[in-house]
Amino acid sequence: MRYASIVPDIAARAIDGSFDYYVPAGLEQSCLVGTTVLVSFGRRDVVGYVIARTDEPADGVDASRVLPVKQVLAAPSFDQVGARLAEWMAREYAAPLALCLRLMLPPGQTMKVAREDGGSWQLVIERARAVDDRWVSLTESAEGFEPRANARRQLRVLEALEAGPQRMAELSALVPGASSVVSALLKRGVVSVEHRRRIRGSGDEGSSLSSASAPRPQRLTDGQRAALDAIAGAVGHERGDVVLVDGVTGSGKTEVYLDAIERVRAHGRSAIVLVPEISLTAQTVGRFRSRFGDDVAILHSRLSVGERFDQWDMARSGRAHVVVGARSALFAPLSNVGLIVVDEEHEGSYKQDQAPRYHAREAAAELARLRGAALVLGSATPSLESLERCRRGLWHDASWTRVEMPERPGGAVLPRVRVVDMKREFAAKNGSIFSRALRDALLGVAERREKAVLMLNRRGFASFLMCRECGCVPTCTHCSTSLTYHERTHSLVCHSCGRSWPVRAFPDPSTKCPNCGSRYLAQFGVGTQRVEDELRVLLEGAEVDVIRMDADTTATKGAHTKLLERFDASPCAVLVGTQMIAKGLDFPEVTLVGVVNADTTLKLPDFRAAERTYHLLEQVAGRAGRGERPGEVIVQTYWATHPAIQAVARHDRSLFERYELEQREEAYYPPYSRLANVTVTGVGESAVRERCKALADAVRDAVAGPESEGRRRVAAGAAGAAARGAEFTSGPAQTSLFASPQAAIPAPPEFAWPGVPELPDGWEVLGPAECVKARVKDRLRRHIVVKAPVEADLGPLLAHAAATLPQDRKVTVSIDIDAYDMM
Repeated sequence: MRYASIVPDIAARAIDGSFDYYVPAGLEQSCLVGTTVLVSFGRRDVVGYVIARTDEPADGVDASRVLPVKQVLAAPSFDQVGARLAEWMAREYAAPLALCLRLMLPPGQTMKVAREDGGSWQLVIERARAVDDRWVSLTESAEGFEPRANARRQLRVLEALEAGPQRMAELSALVPGASSVVSALLKRGVVSVEHRRRIRGSGDEGSSLSSASAPRPQRLTDGQRAALDAIAGAVGHERGDVVLVDGVTGSGKTEVYLDAIERVRAHGRSAIVLVPEISLTAQTVGRFRSRFGDDVAILHSRLSVGERFDQWDMARSGRAHVVVGARSALFAPLSNVGLIVVDEEHEGSYKQDQAPRYHAREAAAELARLRGAALVLGSATPSLESLERCRRGLWHDASWTRVEMPERPGGAVLPRVRVVDMKREFAAKNGSIFSRALRDALLGVAERREKAVLMLNRRGFASFLMCRECGCVPTCTHCSTSLTYHERTHSLVCHSCGRSWPVRAFPDPSTKCPNCGSRYLAQFGVGTQRVEDELRVLLEGAEVDVIRMDADTTATKGAHTKLLERFDASPCAVLVGTQMIAKGLDFPEVTLVGVVNADTTLKLPDFRAAERTYHLLEQVAGRAGRGERPGEVIVQTYWATHPAIQAVARHDRSLFERYELEQREEAYYPPYSRLANVTVTGVGESAVRERCKALADAVRDAVAGPESEGRRRVAAGAAGAAARGAEFTSGPAQTSLFASPQAAIPAPPEFAWPGVPELPDGWEVLGPAECVKARVKDRLRRHIVVKAPVEADLGPLLAHAAATLPQDRKVTVSIDIDAYDMM
C-alpha cells in the first residue's frame, strides 16, 4: 500500500504541517507529488496538496486508522524540490505551510470545490482554463470543388482560406455566417477544422520601445567577461553558489544575463529571471524575446488570470524554458533549472508584504541550492546584506562571489552630479520647486531638443493640506495617516485604505478647515501633479512633451508600456515620475536627470532610510548619459552634507558604506543581526494591548530558555499590574519603538522590571509599542521588534512563541522575519 503526505489547505498555525493518507489502488498513477487532492480532515472534506509519497506511514502512525485520499482534483503543479522549498519557507518565515504551497499553484486555482452532477468534486477555477481556437484550412479535395454561382458566402470563405489557415473567430468577422458555411464544407471534405491551444499573455514582445531589443555586442567589456567566467564556475559547481554582479548603471548587466542563459540553455537547462518593477517588463521581455524567441514565458501581476495561466502552463509543459517576471515567477514550474537571476537585487519590492512574508532573494538562494543551480544577483547598488555575505565568502554552505563591472560599454561615462542646497535657494528668494540650476538645465534640454527625467518620490499634487490658522492637517478617519491632496480630482486620498474625500484647497472660496472652519487650508509639500504643472509653465511654447508616470497614471493594464513608448518616440520630452522611473530604464537620449526632493525617504523612521535613499538616487542618476552625449544629474536637497548624498555626488559608494555600517554595527541592525517585526492588530484597544504584551513575554521566555517562565511566574504578583498598563514614556506617547540609528530609542523602563528574563548575548526584544501607523482601516496596531544573531533560527522561535498563546479571534498576529516595513 502506498501512502501520501498531504498538507490540508487550512492556513492556521495550530494545524500546520502534513498528515498521512493512504492512496487507493485506483489513484496510484495520478496521486503524485504536487497534485491537489480531496481528503477528509476532522469532520469535513478539505483540499490538500501532496508533498511526498512513501511505502510506509510515518513512525508512530497506526496504519489501520489512516484515511484514504478521496479524489485527485488537479495535476501536479510542483515537484519534490518545490515541496522542499515550501517547507523551508514555512519554517524560515514562520508561515503556515499551506500558504507557501499556494504560491506554486496554477494561476486561478482556488481552494474551493463544487460537486458536479455525477457526484464527484471539481476545483473552482477563476477564469484560468486553457483556451482552444478552431483553425480552418483547405483540404486536397478543395482543388476540384466548384461552389454554386449564387453561393457567395462559400466563395468568400474559400477565397479567404486560399491565403492560408484562418482562425474561426477571424473568419466569422470577415464573412458573416461563416460558421454554418464551414460546417457545410466540412461535411463535403472541402475544409478541415483543428483545435489549437491559444497562448495568452504574450503581448509584451510587440512593444515599440527602442530599448526592448538586445543586439549582440561586437565585444564584451573586461567586467562582463569576468562576470561570465564567475557565473560559469558557479553553474559548474551545482551547489547553489551565488555571484553578485556589482556593475555601475549602464555597464551591460543584462547582456551578462543573456549570455549566461544562452550557455545554460546549450546544456539543456532552464533559467528564471526576476525583475523588481512591472514598468520594466516590456523592456526586459523584449530583450529576452529578441534573443530566445518563444522560449520565454512572462509572469507578473498586470496579466489577467487567464494570461498568467497560459504563461505558467508554458513552463510546466516544457514549451518555455526561460521565465521572466516579478518575484512570483520564482515559483514557476520549470524543471532542471540551472540559473536564477535576480536583477536589482537590492530592491525592497522583492520582500512580500503579506503572508508568507518571504524575500525573493533568500528564497532564490534556497531554490538554487536545492536545484544545484547558480544564483546571479545584479545591481549597481547592492544591498549591505549581500555585500557582507560576499565579504564572508561563504553563506549557508554556498560560495558568495562579488564581481565588479566598473565601466560602461562603448566609451560612455557616468554622468556629472550636482548637489543643490535648497536652503540657499530659499535664502535667495527662490520659491519655485525648481532650483535655478535645474530650471536652467531643463531650458537647455528643450533648446537642444534632448530628453530629461524628473524624479519625485511621491504621487499626488501635494503631500498634505494644513490650516494656516489652527495647524490642522486632515487625516483619515479610519487610519492614522495624513491625507494626500490630488489637485486634478480636488480630493484628499488616504494611501493606506484608498478612501477619498472631495475638497478644494486655498484660495478656492469653498475651502473650509474641518477643525476651525478657516478658509486658509493650503497645500504643503510637492507631488508629481504639481511638478508636471509647473514644468508645463516653465517650458510653455518650447514644444516639449511632458509625460507623468506614477501610480495614478499607470493604474490600467499596459499603461507603463504606452507611456514609455510615448517618451521613446518623442523628439524632445521630459518624463516626470516616482520611484518606478528610477531604475532599469534605458534611453540613450536622456542627458538630464533631476531629483526634485532627495530628502523624502531620508527622513523616514526606518534604519534603512539612508540606504534606500542612496540606492534610489544612484539608480536614477544612472538614467543619464547612457548614449554618446554626456549626462548631467541635479539633486535638490535640504541635507547636502549627508553621506548618502555625497556618495551619489562623487559616485563613491565607500563614503556612504563606511558611515552606514558604523551606525548599523553600533545599533545592532542588519547586516550584523537579523530583525523580525511582530505586529498585533485588532479593533479593541485592550485586546490588542494584552495580546501584544503576552506575546512579548512569550518571545522573551522562548529566547531566554525553559527556566524563564518559572522566574516570570514568581515575580508576576509584584509587577504584573504595572507591566500590563505601562507605556515606554511618561511624557508624550511613543509612536514607535523603531528609529534610525542616529535617533535610537533608549531601552524602556519595562526592561528593568522584575520577572523579565535576562536574554542571551545577541538577542534583544523591544516592545510592545504602537506602530508608526498606529491605526489602519479602523484596526489598532502594536508591535514588538526582535533582534537576533545572523545565524539564529528566528522563524521557528517566533512561531513557537505565538503558538503557546491561546487563540483569540479578536486580534491578528503577523510575524515578519527579516522585515523591511517597520511602520
